[in-house]
Amino acid sequence: MNERLYRPLAQLLVDPLARQNVNPVHVVLVHTALGVYAAWLIRRGGPWWRSRLTPALLLQVKTVLDNLDGQLARATGQTTETGRYLDTEMDLVVDLALNVAIAGRAGLPLTVLQSLILTTDFLWEQGHRTARGEVFREGAAQAGDDPRVLAALKAVYAAYFSPQERVLGGWFETRLNAVAGDSPTPEQRRAYTHLPITTVAANLGLTTQLAFLGACLLANRPQFYTRSLPFQALLLLGVQRWREQQVRRETVSRT
Repeated sequence: MNERLYRPLAQLLVDPLARQNVNPVHVVLVHTALGVYAAWLIRRGGPWWRSRLTPALLLQVKTVLDNLDGQLARATGQTTETGRYLDTEMDLVVDLALNVAIAGRAGLPLTVLQSLILTTDFLWEQGHRTARGEVFREGAAQAGDDPRVLAALKAVYAAYFSPQERVLGGWFETRLNAVAGDSPTPEQRRAYTHLPITTVAANLGLTTQLAFLGACLLANRPQFYTRSLPFQALLLLGVQRWREQQVRRETVSRT
């Protein structure tokens, strides 16, 4: 939903930056720096304009640039494995900085919870596209990654994100098998990944997360954001029940 606002704004910057031959990786590093700086301002405190207004605005600029880096990479044929891993992991750095700035030590488990919410969005979109024979992620257009940098980024991803994907992905598949049988049909998989279901998770993606945090900052209630994370997780659990009900209805309709 919020991407309908941020993506067009990012699109306006693609052509000018492409003409200047800007590296998408540099865009990633810039929006990471903006996010971390916003977290530092929140933690530092001070006048409302510095500790609330400025971070709120910086996070929206960060979101525009976060939408921009992928568009720029695709438009200029500069998509790389390094860029994809870096973008994901730098978003994690910003999320961690923000959650710790707001909630202190509690920001650490909250960041893990937030990651699980975002991983659910990733897996549900992947399942939606796969069930319909669509390409989920195109291969990198450009080779030549620094092998040491890429290996380090892959190691971080394997240590933090891959276990989440295995556990959640395995659980989602187990729940599908429980309601559909050991060999779900293509129709049952499409019912399990119905577009409205996927849209709910997409609207809890990082763009929405930072837009909501910006609103909480402007309202001088940043704690509302961190406190919302458990409720977001509960919402997704409810949607998971909905996914299972869709499969049951599909099964009944064909018997």
